[in-house]
Amino acid sequence: MNEQWQEVGDRVYVRRHRSFGVNTGLIVGDGHCLVLDTRGSHQEAADLIEAIRTITAFPWTVVNTHSHFDHYFGNALFGGAEIWGHARCAEEIEQYGEQHRAGIIEYRPERRQEMEEVAIVPPDHTFTVAAGLDIGGRIVNLRHFGLGHSSNDVVAQVPDAGVVFAGDLVEEGAPPAFGDSYPLDWPGTLAAMLAEMPEQVIVPGHGAVVDRSYVARQHDELALVADLAKRAHVEGLRDVITSFPYPEDVSRQAIARAFLQLDA
Repeated sequence: MNEQWQEVGDRVYVRRHRSFGVNTGLIVGDGHCLVLDTRGSHQEAADLIEAIRTITAFPWTVVNTHSHFDHYFGNALFGGAEIWGHARCAEEIEQYGEQHRAGIIEYRPERRQEMEEVAIVPPDHTFTVAAGLDIGGRIVNLRHFGLGHSSNDVVAQVPDAGVVFAGDLVEEGAPPAFGDSYPLDWPGTLAAMLAEMPEQVIVPGHGAVVDRSYVARQHDELALVADLAKRAHVEGLRDVITSFPYPEDVSRQAIARAFLQLDA
């Protein structure tokens, strides 16, 4: 994978990384820039900062699209900057950040030293529904459309460039991740994003940049997941598991999360 910036709109850049295929965004205004997500460790953030400085020397504001480690463990290296996120993003990082660290060390023990040096820093500027950021004379709209991939997904809209950063509400190259998701709400959240944001260029949290038709197809898959999970909750899993649009391990994780919602 070529970890180079891709300009997807006027002074709007995406960098896709080998680590987890995660995307970071860079929006450059007059005298200021916005960084979307800071990667999964201090080492990865240092690499990101070096790459940012090949584009601009401007001071930055940071946005965390949600509270999963690969999108915020680099926050500390952007010290002094405003870090924006949903209110629940800050709360969950405070509550679960150390669990995130321990989980990665258990899963990837070779990264222990890299993970242990991370200072866990949550967003210090939060909102619940909408916020507007002036990035050097360019307005970037932050929106929370509802539950989906997480409880706190943030979408960043750059209207003057025709670009939307969807975070992990949209995935490319792999099935959506359902680990702490809300499968019954996710389709409606994605539908709301499509209804309110007409942009044609959509940057997923992981994978290649996509268009609205791709997101519409993913919405339909997620709606099918929600419907099948509801059916399985009543009829049992055996007769419907093969109808899910994703591999069985992914489907079972989605079902488990949907059942938690249905049983609540």
